[in-house]
Amino acid sequence: MPLWIEILVSLLLVAGSLFTLIGAVGLYRLPDFFTRLHGPTKATTLGVGGIVIASLLFFSVEREGLSLHEVLITLFLFITAPVSAHMLAKAAMQQRVDVWDKTRGDRWE
Repeated sequence: MPLWIEILVSLLLVAGSLFTLIGAVGLYRLPDFFTRLHGPTKATTLGVGGIVIASLLFFSVEREGLSLHEVLITLFLFITAPVSAHMLAKAAMQQRVDVWDKTRGDRWE
């Protein structure tokens, strides 16, 4: 395997891991449900996407052919994460979940 591919795979793995870590910290530290929703849907999606793309690149070069498993995983991830976040946000709005005091907006009016 060429060195530049190993470096690219390593960079994608590190970047994906950092995005996933940032998403997990955001899920833990942000003050209310709606701000916590950004952690797993934005940063973690990018993180897992970077890790899966690194896997795609590694196994495509290693086996000398395109690996479709990773493509399907990435497609499924990028389709389902925004849809599930939207459904969770709509359900929280209908349940009138409390928001953080410093949040701007109409407060369910």
